Amino acid sequence: KLALALLNYMPDMTVKPDQISYNAAISSCEKGGEWQLAVALLFNMHGRLLEADGISCSAAISACEKQGQWQVALSLLRQMPDMKLEPKEISCNAAISACEKAGKWQLALILLSDMSSMNLSPDKISCNAAISACQKGGQWQLAVRLLSYMSGVRLAADEISYSASIS
Repeated sequence: KLALALLNYMPDMTVKPDQISYNAAISSCEKGGEWQLAVALLFNMHGRLLEADGISCSAAISACEKQGQWQVALSLLRQMPDMKLEPKEISCNAAISACEKAGKWQLALILLSDMSSMNLSPDKISCNAAISACQKGGQWQLAVRLLSYMSGVRLAADEISYSASIS
């Protein structure tokens, strides 16, 4: 709340909020569970003639993920190219985690697969979220296949990978 108050108070002090101050406010919203405010700030940047960057979008996607707003998280990820931004691993990971938490294992796998078409390499976080999504969806065979995929691309599986695949 303090970050938002400071952002709103900046013009009164003749200080123009910039991309960094907006990113800090969006990240604060993410940490405070204020996904709607995070998304509003992201789109408010355009009205202030500020360009959102990967940090802005990733923080807003993560805010949505943490509050179970998987549809909004996916929408933001899909809108990144319209904002002239290339999705990064952190953005995709947050969207995959949002699908995992919502029990949308099919979407989690689609996003994991889409990463290669975006010239991104899935990392341990991506794979663990997809494995967990499959496990929660009763798709243990797919979870085990993803564990095997990790080994094939030399990603070291950890206790999260193994426990999610055998649960």
